Amino acid sequence: MSGPLASLKVLDFSTLLPGPFASLMLADMGAEVLRIESPTRMDLLRVLPPHDQGTSASHAYLNRNKRSLALDLKQAEALEIVRALVKEYDILLEQFRPGVMERLGLGYEALKAINPRLIYVSITGYGQTGPYRDRAGHDINYLALAGVASYTGRRDSGPLPLGVQLADVGGGSLHAVVGLLAAVIARQQSGVGQYLDVSMTDCSFSLNAMAGAGFLACDVEPERESHVLNGGSFYDYYRSRDGRWMSVGSLEPGFMQQLCDALGRPELAALGLSPTLKQALQVEFEKRSFDELCELFAGVDACVEPVLSLSEAVQHPQLRARALVSQVPRGDGSSQAQIACPLKFSEGLPAPRHIGAAVGAHSDEVLAELGFSVQRIQDLRRTKVVG
Repeated sequence: MSGPLASLKVLDFSTLLPGPFASLMLADMGAEVLRIESPTRMDLLRVLPPHDQGTSASHAYLNRNKRSLALDLKQAEALEIVRALVKEYDILLEQFRPGVMERLGLGYEALKAINPRLIYVSITGYGQTGPYRDRAGHDINYLALAGVASYTGRRDSGPLPLGVQLADVGGGSLHAVVGLLAAVIARQQSGVGQYLDVSMTDCSFSLNAMAGAGFLACDVEPERESHVLNGGSFYDYYRSRDGRWMSVGSLEPGFMQQLCDALGRPELAALGLSPTLKQALQVEFEKRSFDELCELFAGVDACVEPVLSLSEAVQHPQLRARALVSQVPRGDGSSQAQIACPLKFSEGLPAPRHIGAAVGAHSDEVLAELGFSVQRIQDLRRTKVVG
């Protein structure tokens, strides 16, 4: 089985999280992804704990199904190899600061002259233009400048650092994949590629879907715990007697009535969005243990679910039924458990081929495909152009 994106060939220069998550999605759907890595400068993702048999679990997951070619881009011969690859790989993904690829002679204008069908995707914190284009940043900074953090968290304690990297993945990775695939469709019509500038701050700003619409149209400034969905109503998390948490999203009247009936307090449903309801619900939840609450709401369709740890989520019957964990070959006959591709195609997806590869694991193989002789490859290794 080849997968729906089997016709795509992607050169991936990215490191850390946003670019690799984007190319993971492409690789899982069948695209041929070739990572271009430095043989001397270690990608932080490769050393982040925890480790499994000496390999970072994060790297092994984010770079599964991808090949690795190690090139020293400071050497002219390495740049010539990239230019040769661009004739075959007509999608390029990079995550350097603006101007870096141009200084290497690998900018969009230079490479599209070699292959006019090239789709070139740049993921950066602030984009290719504007006063912040060269400024450093991380996920927490992009969410702060995009306004997202201003109404996320508690009124008394302030904004919360999220457990997942919303700007990196929701802003950078997912928008990059959507834009890239849109460019592929456009190329099918026009025959030419294009350049895609993905700013994680821009894309995070666009995620202000409801609060942003309300501010721009009605001049209503969102604040923490000020509206229905950010803790300003009963739509919230509630502590159990033993210190665990339950999520309550019973917004519709029917769900609210079932919630209150299950708690033995049917009269509370009449309180609607009153702050009194939230206080009353907390009292009721704290009367019961986490296990008691799970059992109580297991058969009640009221939009109430337990806050699970990852170890519990992995074992949840819904996630197990959806096969969200897969065993991915390591290359030595064993396998590693990883999060599976969540997209379900009626024609299926190819089975995972391997976990993230060692730096340069496929260098000889890729160069041979380009027509390089064994002697030439050995010379490139000797001069450390290739790792």
